[in-house]
Amino acid sequence: MDNTTRLQYLQAMGIDVWIPRTSTPAVQPFVEGKLEEIPCLKPESNAFEQPLEQPQSLSTWDNLQAEVAACTKCALCQTRTQTLFGTGNKTADWMVIGEAPGQHEDEQGKPFVGKAGLLLTEMLRAAGLERDEVFITNILKCRPPGNRDPKPDEAESCSDYLRRQRELIKPKIILAVGRISAQTLLKTDAPIGKLRGKVHDLDGIPLVVVYHPAYLLRSLLEKRKAWQDLQLAVRTVKGK
Repeated sequence: MDNTTRLQYLQAMGIDVWIPRTSTPAVQPFVEGKLEEIPCLKPESNAFEQPLEQPQSLSTWDNLQAEVAACTKCALCQTRTQTLFGTGNKTADWMVIGEAPGQHEDEQGKPFVGKAGLLLTEMLRAAGLERDEVFITNILKCRPPGNRDPKPDEAESCSDYLRRQRELIKPKIILAVGRISAQTLLKTDAPIGKLRGKVHDLDGIPLVVVYHPAYLLRSLLEKRKAWQDLQLAVRTVKGK
């Protein structure tokens, strides 16, 4: 009795018949020399392979910026509108470091805005630099209430962020703008009049101190000294 006839008899008797199914191969059959054309059989293939990461420098920069935005290291996080990470060229030769965000900076999230910011922009242009060619930031990433001077513990809380920014940018020169910036970076209490006019060293990076633009707006006669300091910074960069 052939198999077909046998199955008909069994079904007529009410006996369930299990018929094995012929399954379609889930993957293409192997063809010699074509292994690389079968995605699921590629050597060292990983079905859960993660997407390619960003270049380390960009990824690290973005991570640092996100870390600053979420910072709660000191009490200034309770009164700020937003943090001020900095703006400009991430691979700049010039790194400009001010003191702390003021009211307008806190509102806009950008350093040196308003009249003082316009004067700083003109000072940079006089030195042959456009504002977007340099990187500008502050000692503090949050505004102190009432625009008071930064407290030592607040500056210390932000110091690691600033150090990591310097390490990522690798500037050829640092321009310390204002007394607080200069004293904090150089760890000194010397007056700004004694700190300006010379080239300092900060972790192997030349640093030049200039008067704050807000001070220059009140003391017009000091603009000549600020110009001299900018010229000193330009000569220092060109000599590197």
